[in-house]
Amino acid sequence: MSTRSLMWFRADLRTVDNRALHAACAAADRGVIAVFIVASRQWREHDWGDPRIDFVWRSLKSLHVDLVRLNIPLHVLFIDGFDDVPAELCRFAATHECDTLFYNLEYEVNERRRDEAVKAAFARNGRRVRAFHDQTVIPPDVLRTKSDGRFYTVFSPFRRAWTTMLNDDGVPEVLPAPRRMEIAATAIPPFPEDARSPALAVNVPAPILEWWPAGETAANERLQSFVADGLQEYKERRNFPADIGGTSRLSGYLAVGAISARACLHAALERNRQKIDKGNPQIDTWISELVWREFYRHVLVGYPRVCMNGTFRREYRHFPFRDDPESFDAWCAGRTGIPIVDAAMRQLNTVGWMHNRLRMVVAMVLTKNLLIDFRAGERYFMNRLVDGDFAQNNGGWQWSASTGTDAAPYFRIFNPYSQSKRFDPEGAFIQTWVPELEGVEPAALHHPEKFSPELRLRLGYPDPIFDATSTRARAIEVFQAVSATEGSGA
Repeated sequence: MSTRSLMWFRADLRTVDNRALHAACAAADRGVIAVFIVASRQWREHDWGDPRIDFVWRSLKSLHVDLVRLNIPLHVLFIDGFDDVPAELCRFAATHECDTLFYNLEYEVNERRRDEAVKAAFARNGRRVRAFHDQTVIPPDVLRTKSDGRFYTVFSPFRRAWTTMLNDDGVPEVLPAPRRMEIAATAIPPFPEDARSPALAVNVPAPILEWWPAGETAANERLQSFVADGLQEYKERRNFPADIGGTSRLSGYLAVGAISARACLHAALERNRQKIDKGNPQIDTWISELVWREFYRHVLVGYPRVCMNGTFRREYRHFPFRDDPESFDAWCAGRTGIPIVDAAMRQLNTVGWMHNRLRMVVAMVLTKNLLIDFRAGERYFMNRLVDGDFAQNNGGWQWSASTGTDAAPYFRIFNPYSQSKRFDPEGAFIQTWVPELEGVEPAALHHPEKFSPELRLRLGYPDPIFDATSTRARAIEVFQAVSATEGSGA
C-alpha cells in the first residue's frame, strides 16, 4: 500500500538523528510533508520570551533549507493554543492525503495532553500516529529504583543506573539524515518570511544574533569546536564565567532540538576512549552535565506537579516567600549593588544566556537572601533565555531554592561575594558586563559594601540591596521553621 507521511516538527529542528523524521521517510513512498505549528498564545502562556521565539523561528528557517535538499516541503501553521492542534492537524492530513503522523515525544504536562488529543482525533479519522522517544539518550520513564520501582529523586543513583544501562545495552546510534525523497509530496512552499503573528512580533538585542547563529549546521560546528578546544579542560574551566570557551554553549541548540543529546554524547565518547565514566575526568564531568539534562526530564514524567507550578518537595508548597517588587525589579535589571549578580543579570538580558555557575548564584540571591518566590525568577529566566527549556529551568531553580529533587540543602547558601572572588578573581567578567565599574581594583569588586559614598556617586553604582550575612541567617531560620511544621518528603 502506498503511503504519504506527515512529519510534525516540534523541539527537534534538525534532520540528522531525528527518530521520527527518519521513520517517516523510511515508511513513505509518496513523499513526506513536514509541518510546524506556531501556537502564539500557548507560547506566551508558557513564558516563552522574544529571545527563545526568535531563535526557534530562525532555526525553523534553517530547517526549511535543509528539508528542501531532501525534497520535503515544510508548511508552517499558525494557531492560537494547543486546543486547536488536533483539528488543525487532522484537517491538514486530510487535505494532503497523509496516512500516518510522525512526531517525537515531549514530556511536559500540557504537551502530553495535547498529543493524547491528537492521537484520539487521528484514530477517529482512520489515520495512524507513530511517536518516538528522541529528546534523551534513555527514555525518561525507563529508569526506576530497584527496591520499589519508583522514579529516582536523587541524581547520583540515577546517573549510576543510567551509566549501567548504557554500558550493558550500548549507546543508541546517531542516525544519519534520511535519504532524499524521490518526489516532493506537495509543491515546496517558500518560507513565510512575511508571516505575521502575535508570537512572532519579537524584538531581541543584536548581540543575541551574534551569540546564537541558528540551525543544525551552526549547532554541529559549535559542538565540534567545543570538543576540539574546550572539552579536554572542561572540569577546570567550566566555573569561570569570563572564560567563554570553558563551556559548550550548546544549551540553546539542545532546547530547540537543532542537535541531539545522542550526538553530544557520541562526540564526548570519541574523546573518552568510548567510556561513559571512569575515563578522562574532564570529559566525564561534561557527560555528567548531559545526564543532569536527562534527570530533569525524568523528573517531569515521574512528578508532573513540577509542571503545574508546584514544588517538588511537598513540605515547601506553602513556603512564606516575601513580596518585594522593588528588590525583584533591581535583581531583574542588574542593579542590586552586588557586582557579580548584576553582571550575570546583564549578560542574561543582553545575550539570552547566563553562565551556569552564575545561574546558581543569582537564583540563591533571589530565593534565599531576598526570600522571593523561585517561580518569579523561573518565569523571568524563561522570558529572557534563548535556551529556555522548562525541565532544565525548573530543575535548576528548584535546586537553588531547596524545594526541588536532590536540591541544595537549605543551609547551603552561596555567598555572592566569595563566589565572585573565587570564580572571577580579576573581575574580568564583572567589568565586561558592568562597565561603570571599569577601572575599579579587582579586590574592591568583591567587596562593594566597602565602596565610599563618593565612589558610588562617581561610578553611578547603587548600594547593595541586602546584607549577605543577616539575610542568610533569616533564610535558614524561615526554612527551619517551615521544615519543623510541615515535615518532609516527596
